[in-house]
Amino acid sequence: MSSIIECIPNFSEGRRPEVIEAIAEAIKSVDGIQLLNYSSDQSHNRSVFTFIGAPESVKEAAFKGAKKAAELIDMTKHKGEHPRMGAVDVIPFVPVKNITMQECVNLTKELGEKIARELSIPVFLYEESATRPERRNLADIRRGEFEGMAEKIKDPAWAPDFGKAEIHPTAGVVAVGARMPLIAYNVNLSTSDINIARNIAKIIRESSGGLKCVKAIGVMLEDRNLAQVSINMTNYEKTSLYRVFELIRTEARRYGVHIVGSEIVGLTPMNALIDVAKFYLQLEGFDDKKQVLENYLL
Repeated sequence: MSSIIECIPNFSEGRRPEVIEAIAEAIKSVDGIQLLNYSSDQSHNRSVFTFIGAPESVKEAAFKGAKKAAELIDMTKHKGEHPRMGAVDVIPFVPVKNITMQECVNLTKELGEKIARELSIPVFLYEESATRPERRNLADIRRGEFEGMAEKIKDPAWAPDFGKAEIHPTAGVVAVGARMPLIAYNVNLSTSDINIARNIAKIIRESSGGLKCVKAIGVMLEDRNLAQVSINMTNYEKTSLYRVFELIRTEARRYGVHIVGSEIVGLTPMNALIDVAKFYLQLEGFDDKKQVLENYLL
């Protein structure tokens, strides 16, 4: 049976539809690629794409997307709420079917070498592809963002895994790596005080002593005048969506605010939502493999 990889590249453009569509066309131009979803956020000024395919096709589509982004996005002019360090900020590979994590790691290294060689964009390997422990966490690599990366990359401790120790003048740098499925989950608060969102993010994220496998920051949605807790959940089996939601709701009450809504960016594993249904509906003896119609049929 054929192997399938999921790729979820994040591009530093969420406001110019013509640029976003050009990147989409570059990805779709590769035979065997299914572009499942892509969405943009103007406040974050960022777009997230999700596509699947055979290993070599996914590697080529990721390269073509990165190339098009480098042609059309100038990081010296980029402003947005979400941390970023490059035109194509991060390229994760996720094993889906008949492929191991190690095979995905090998492909990310091949892709990283090609991006550095042909596009002159320095590449950092992260998560399962990381060449040293301090590079597993994307946030550590990205710290300093595009504006600080030119100086950071000169430090031998932060020399790129591929490419010269100097950023691409307009496309910056990129992180490439293999990882488990990640849920990009945002919770909007009934306040324009970004400090409340930042305080709550600090409480829930693992690096500050919060929930395991949770990364979070506070950002401002300028178009809605709302503060948002922006979250990456790296393993929903260890920390569920409902647990994050309830902790944010509890902490928000301390400031006299409430949750006005939440959103999932891109695709999410079905089981993550089934867990939420089990919790809030207090389902007893529920067997999702037999009682969820789609699961039963498949």
